[in-house]
Amino acid sequence: MKNKMFGAFAALMLVSSAYAFDGGVTFDQNGSVPGIIEQIKSANPGADIVPLPGDPKAAKKWTVMVFVNAKNNLEEFGLKDVNEMEMTGSDANVNIVAELGRISGYSTADGDWKGGRRYLVQKDANASRIVSPVLMELPNADMGDWNHLVDFAKWSMEKFPAQHYVLVVWNHGAGWNKDLVFEAQKGISYDDVTGNHITTPQLRKAMEQIGKIDIFAMDACLMQMVEVGYEIKDYADYIVASEETEPGDGYTYNTWLSPLAAKPGMAAADLSKAMVDSYTDHYQAIDQGATQSSIKAASFAKLAQLLDGWTAEVMAANDLVVVKNARTKAQAFYYTTSKDLYHFVKLVTGATASAAVSAKGKELMDFLKTDLITHNRATGAKYANASGLAVYIPNSYTAAYDSLLWTKDSKWDDFLKWMK
Repeated sequence: MKNKMFGAFAALMLVSSAYAFDGGVTFDQNGSVPGIIEQIKSANPGADIVPLPGDPKAAKKWTVMVFVNAKNNLEEFGLKDVNEMEMTGSDANVNIVAELGRISGYSTADGDWKGGRRYLVQKDANASRIVSPVLMELPNADMGDWNHLVDFAKWSMEKFPAQHYVLVVWNHGAGWNKDLVFEAQKGISYDDVTGNHITTPQLRKAMEQIGKIDIFAMDACLMQMVEVGYEIKDYADYIVASEETEPGDGYTYNTWLSPLAAKPGMAAADLSKAMVDSYTDHYQAIDQGATQSSIKAASFAKLAQLLDGWTAEVMAANDLVVVKNARTKAQAFYYTTSKDLYHFVKLVTGATASAAVSAKGKELMDFLKTDLITHNRATGAKYANASGLAVYIPNSYTAAYDSLLWTKDSKWDDFLKWMK
């Protein structure tokens, strides 16, 4: 793949609307690119070449990495979202790097190319065609393989270093779906060419390899769950995702990238909130129900402690009827086993006769609202009790749940077994 990388080409921008460069740039033995201007002009006769503002090889304020796995029926939305990124584009303070994968059988737009491409996203007014420079061609990449996610993130961080990083995984998602009929659907990033996807434990393996970043976001359905967030809690400051399914359009990238470009010194907490607001503002404006939240990942450890204390009191009080009623009434999402954690605790706390259960429940709810869930937005009456974080509450326990880090570090699995 080495001859497909652009290295020093990242410091240049092709602004011709007719730009297309798929053949790669020739590197010398030291990894530099001799005669870069001549090479690009030769491949793109008549193209105008101007320097990007600043030096993309120097550490900027932010690098935003978007892993757009559109190798499925979401292909048209993947193309649309990269075009939304181009509405803002990289600048002197912010790198926007995207890998886009495509598949046969769906959209034929933008030349109907197949496989994968990596881009340094540049500002462009053409909403129907991606004109950012192709840094790498990836004809056979498996975007359902967690190792490839690692490769993308590490490559992006090496080529476009920054003080702060955002990694977005874009695709279908199923959170922790343990309906036995659809067991294989749990996870994220489904590649319909290979048939692979990234499971929850594999997501942790990926983040272990990538290392700690500021924001990990999932532009995918159903991923804001305790089980998912706990798995990656040590590798991001904030986790942005949805409790519920996302509309096909997903994130509106320009409405959170543009505020970042305007204020590149913003803190990670503020950017995570801007991401939540841009998403829910969009769907609220078109009267479509949606959920999105930002979670402070470091607080997951305390969640395990407080939740264990609460469930211990619930079981000691033998509040089984109260708990089962709460399980039935708690805010549910696409999979009925995925329930809003805060609403579930609230229902139990409001119905219990035990002072200890009530006290522990109020402490837990306060922690969820003021510490763990840093920003939550839900639009639509259907999601009135969506508080920002879902958890798995089935009617019957399955042993596959035991593979999670959450079950190893907490006693939630014991509570679920008691509840059945």
